[in-house]
Amino acid sequence: MRYLRFGEVGQEKPGVLDSAGGIRDLSGIVDDIAGDVLGALPRVDPESLPLVEDHPRIGAPVGQVGKMLCIGLNYSDHAEEAGMPIPDEPILFMKATSAIVGPDDPVILPRGSEKSDWEVELGVIIGKAAKYVSETDALSHVAGYCVANDVSERAYQIERGGQWTKGKSCDTFGPLGPWLVTPDEVGDPQSLDLYLDVNGERMQTGNTASMIFGVAHVISYLSHMMTLHPGDVIVTGTPPGVGMGMSPQRFLKAGDVMELGITGLGKQRQRVMQDG
Repeated sequence: MRYLRFGEVGQEKPGVLDSAGGIRDLSGIVDDIAGDVLGALPRVDPESLPLVEDHPRIGAPVGQVGKMLCIGLNYSDHAEEAGMPIPDEPILFMKATSAIVGPDDPVILPRGSEKSDWEVELGVIIGKAAKYVSETDALSHVAGYCVANDVSERAYQIERGGQWTKGKSCDTFGPLGPWLVTPDEVGDPQSLDLYLDVNGERMQTGNTASMIFGVAHVISYLSHMMTLHPGDVIVTGTPPGVGMGMSPQRFLKAGDVMELGITGLGKQRQRVMQDG
């Protein structure tokens, strides 16, 4: 099934997509797509639920995210374009949950930003707590998958000292959605096509089969360092084609439009704006 959250910022309601692409209101059954609900998402006939009229804003498909964990350089060809060695273990950094926005909300460049970049990624939403789980059992802890855009300010990330989190956590730099798609519909998470366009020009094309560390490995690995809780989101790395890797380098500017998607998980569209 395909779950989503719709409505104004901070007032999102839970919903599910019907067979015709309409939004059905789940708020009579659950309060939100968040927390323990993710471990037992309601299996209902969408046609039995109220149809949401018009075209409401779509929010991030999961609420109350506790941790947003990101895996860096997880595609060998992206590591190559970044001029960095293939990692021996998953590279982990955090992205502030305050960066999370809906799939079609604007991306707002912070004041002084000159090197903001795009990164289409597979997002993994945890459904039940995972601690010291095996790779074999890891995927049973997944509530669903979603499209993520790990927008990154490269100067903040690389040139200003400290950790990558600086360049990853700006407000609006974490678009998620449009949907949480359950594992039974996704199938093998290591066979999904990804793409990203800027102003209609294809920048990124990839497939999750090219991940250095697959989803099951990443979940198991992280669970041996910290408990993964329902609603935690893992963003699993990006294929090649980011602006930082181009010659000459190319970065986002106000007025640009990013469009991105993953097989079966839907599409995002963000217009870039400048703060202040």
